[in-house]
Amino acid sequence: MKGIATAFAVLICATAVQGFTMFRAGRCLCIDPGVKAVRKADIERVSVIYPTSGCNKVEVIVTLKANKGERCLNPKSKQARIIQQAMERKSSLKHQNHVKS
Repeated sequence: MKGIATAFAVLICATAVQGFTMFRAGRCLCIDPGVKAVRKADIERVSVIYPTSGCNKVEVIVTLKANKGERCLNPKSKQARIIQQAMERKSSLKHQNHVKS
């Protein structure tokens, strides 16, 4: 009986793990074009995911404060372009500082 319970628990855990975004290789995270803008005050974190073999488009994902979830920004929107440029500048500065060290 313990063996059956353990096997069932492993099966449940394996099913739950498949739902995590980090294991969704081969698919885009944003299934629709995304929203044009999100209130700046509501943004907690931003992720820009560049094209890969699994998803051939740029995705801008905004995590909202107060556990309001995530939103996909339309990568062609003005807000998404500004975010991408800021992240590229920040990355470029990090690279320049790292090379000087």
